[in-house]
Amino acid sequence: MDPGAAHSARMYDWWLGGTNNFAADRAVGEAFIRAIPSLRTMARANRDFLQRVVAHLVDQAGVRQFLDVGTGIPTSPNLHELAAARADGCRVVYVDNDPIVLAHAERALAAAAGRDAIRYIHADLRAPERLLAHPDLVGTLDLDRPVGLLLIAVLMLLEDADDPWELTRRLLDALPSGSYVAITHPGRDFDPAAMAQVVAAAEQGRMTLVPRTRAEVERFFAGWELVEPGVVPVLAWRPDGEPPADPHAAHYWAGLARKR
Repeated sequence: MDPGAAHSARMYDWWLGGTNNFAADRAVGEAFIRAIPSLRTMARANRDFLQRVVAHLVDQAGVRQFLDVGTGIPTSPNLHELAAARADGCRVVYVDNDPIVLAHAERALAAAAGRDAIRYIHADLRAPERLLAHPDLVGTLDLDRPVGLLLIAVLMLLEDADDPWELTRRLLDALPSGSYVAITHPGRDFDPAAMAQVVAAAEQGRMTLVPRTRAEVERFFAGWELVEPGVVPVLAWRPDGEPPADPHAAHYWAGLARKR
């Protein structure tokens, strides 16, 4: 762990009001906010989307298994808490490739109820087959039954050269029919000038950040059946209560799709 270098998970924690961050994280996080003042709202919008997706999957789709890739530093309510509040017997595997995240995750797991149904594993989205073969994953999830895969604000950390569409496809292909995938991704086409400033700030902080267009985000769902309303601004995806006055205020695309 290098507290002198900014870290995406700790920055996100700071935007959400957490305390698991250092001065370097806050400095780069402030640079992001100068480019996009509503960034804290965007981080919260991602968390709210997660809650709405889990409610839909548990209550309406009957999903009881979840795979959260790129989970980040635990933030209450966590996925396993959201699922357990809606149904008994839910099982959750969290995945991250960062030892910092896993150190926090282990503490969160120690305090969790039903720990035998929750696992945090160290694996990388860039190696989907190795991730899927991890003993803690195959020992927790039944990959013959539908799985809710969550890729929340993580694909932005992969360069185009990594071919994130192919990596995602290999992960999706391993899931059975009836599974779902939820994705959020910063959109380059909301405010291109502001996004260019954020990318520059990320580069100065030695971080990878790749915002993408709506069409590029839709490619991640290719071959799966999008749940209404499709790929839309994250604030516009089945909002609780009244629709937002400005759905484009959070510069993220969001969608949920089902494998036929």
